[in-house]
Amino acid sequence: MSIHVPETFGTLVFGDKVMRERLPKDTYKAVKRTMENGKKLDSSVANIVANAMKDWAVEKGATHYTHWFQPMTGITAEKHDSFISPTGDGGVIMEFSGKELVRGEPDASSFPSGGLRATFEARGYTAWDPTSYAFIKDNTLCIPTVFYSYGGQALDKKTPLLRSMEAINRQAIRILRLFGADEGVRVGTTAGPEQEYFLVDKEMFKKRKDLVFCGRTLFGAKPPKGQDLDDHYFGAIKPRVAAFMRDLDEELWKLGVLAKTEHNEVAPAQHELAPIFTTTNLATDQNQLTMEMMRKVADRHGLTCLLHEKPFAGVNGSGKHNNWSLATSTGVNLLEPGDSPSENAQFLLFLAAVIKAVDEYQDLLRVSVAHPGNDHRLGASEAPPAIISMFLGDELTGILESIENDTSYDKKDTSAELKIGVHVIPRFPKDTTDRNRTSPFAFTGNKFEFRSLGSSASAATPNTMLNTMVAEELCQFADELEQAKDFTAALNTLVKRVIREHKRIIFNGNNYADEWVEEARRRGLLNLKTSVDAIPSLLAEKNVALFRKHKVYTETELHSRYEIMLESYSKTIHIEALTMLEMAKKDVIPAITSYSKALADTAVSKKAACGGVSCELECRLLQKISGLSACFYDKLEALEKAVLGCKSRTENLELALYYKDTVLAAMQELRAVGDEIEALIGEGYLPYPTYGQLLFGV
Repeated sequence: MSIHVPETFGTLVFGDKVMRERLPKDTYKAVKRTMENGKKLDSSVANIVANAMKDWAVEKGATHYTHWFQPMTGITAEKHDSFISPTGDGGVIMEFSGKELVRGEPDASSFPSGGLRATFEARGYTAWDPTSYAFIKDNTLCIPTVFYSYGGQALDKKTPLLRSMEAINRQAIRILRLFGADEGVRVGTTAGPEQEYFLVDKEMFKKRKDLVFCGRTLFGAKPPKGQDLDDHYFGAIKPRVAAFMRDLDEELWKLGVLAKTEHNEVAPAQHELAPIFTTTNLATDQNQLTMEMMRKVADRHGLTCLLHEKPFAGVNGSGKHNNWSLATSTGVNLLEPGDSPSENAQFLLFLAAVIKAVDEYQDLLRVSVAHPGNDHRLGASEAPPAIISMFLGDELTGILESIENDTSYDKKDTSAELKIGVHVIPRFPKDTTDRNRTSPFAFTGNKFEFRSLGSSASAATPNTMLNTMVAEELCQFADELEQAKDFTAALNTLVKRVIREHKRIIFNGNNYADEWVEEARRRGLLNLKTSVDAIPSLLAEKNVALFRKHKVYTETELHSRYEIMLESYSKTIHIEALTMLEMAKKDVIPAITSYSKALADTAVSKKAACGGVSCELECRLLQKISGLSACFYDKLEALEKAVLGCKSRTENLELALYYKDTVLAAMQELRAVGDEIEALIGEGYLPYPTYGQLLFGV
């Protein structure tokens, strides 16, 4: 059944249109001031908003409300309360106060806190984030909130993101003032996280303990065909998948999510959804909703949506490409070249800030995407490497080189001198560079695409890091330029210096090439190959100073996140190792035994029926499987021993290093033998579906 999209879009959102219709004019203006300028909302205004929100939600069928927040688990959390309130005659009425809207009090002790909370210190608070619209999901009014402790420490991913957005706004405004911007202008960051995912048959999924418990396969021989022919990417969408995509679009449109583009990705059974850009806070919230809706809608279609970064070895993994930019409240994209010299000078300055930030804080960008699932993906043939670099394209790189060297950028004539004073900066060509899919951080015309994010991760932390480190560079630029007697000359000097000192981060070549690893080392770029290598960067002195200066994280909050990330890494690998051992003992070994018995019985039957007919095939196969089986059991015992070795390690970093170096290595060795055995066993003996069935079963 077709839907009328303009009428459907945002019908489950208490958005601007609904507020204009339902709120008194003064109340609406007060809410907008809060949303746009961060002004505190008066309690009397909150009561009016709460009542209007409740009436609207009840009309839509809602019976409960929840403060919808994003703890440091990486997913969302919610505690539902009904609107009912008792009356004197034994009945109920539907009520919702401003106090209930503005603040909630969920138990904080059972969420990851990295030492910020103990079990006996359970009090935590949620506070309404009016910059992100409330919405209805499953007959419940969901109110986006921040989550913090009794002592005021951030216990979530949203609070630091909001702080970082304020930080970059403050510093960007200082720069815009130098270019004559109006007093009322504000600057915000925008994001458009493209979401990759796999769809597999739900009944097949249920038969795989590794997918159920871990989100990725721990055993699995390569099928005869994978993505070898490149025939899935942008191919015709299968009817079952198309039906899922149609339903997903409708659900997301109702929730105000600007779902725009969908297509088949490179690997079989892999797909992508891309939204239209919006403010970073809202984009992050909506991406969390998108992942939740993908799972729900898939379930309705007899499918399971896999959001793990590497659910299948040997084919592409899934990322979340984060398209990030800077825009003013008047609609000007600050990372888009302009038509006038002044606009281009401004563009150059903001571009220089991003270049300097990515170079000086490459470790923060890497740690922002650190996750055990992403370790399987980064550096593989479909994802950027762990080395952070920037792609600007030949044209823009050439322009920067000409600025550095005081030469004119002209493909035919580069002899003329060019100063970068405001009045002589040329018009910049737009969209003249190819895309570089191997680059972690690529300029794509008016935004940067940060391609290293894992598909299952929240987009909040990478955007928090980006916002804060660019805010710092803009702060340094403003400090320098505000003191300059000759603005044009100071701008000229500053931009040239940044290009000269930080051009090592710019690389337009093939990031997959082995030569790049050595070249990056010569340039002094970091190569933090795994999450455990990257996580300690969070506590580097320069990074702690950065976040404290801009009031994004306190030192205590950074330490908590350091502990949480290490603990999460170890627990993830531990669950995978235990799942692998269970599958090996209860699935693989019984399959080996059954198939070996069938071979032996066949050999005996052939001899008995045909008077000593040769059974060389069965005997040779039995011998090969027997040898591999013994090796498999040795590797199984080695993994068991490795897991037991964890008990003697109590410090989080030491434990995470042990899981990385010892447990993961033992898992890989067990898998290698198990996959070889799987390729020899007859069809139907393993109790779970193979790669071929999973990848081509929808």
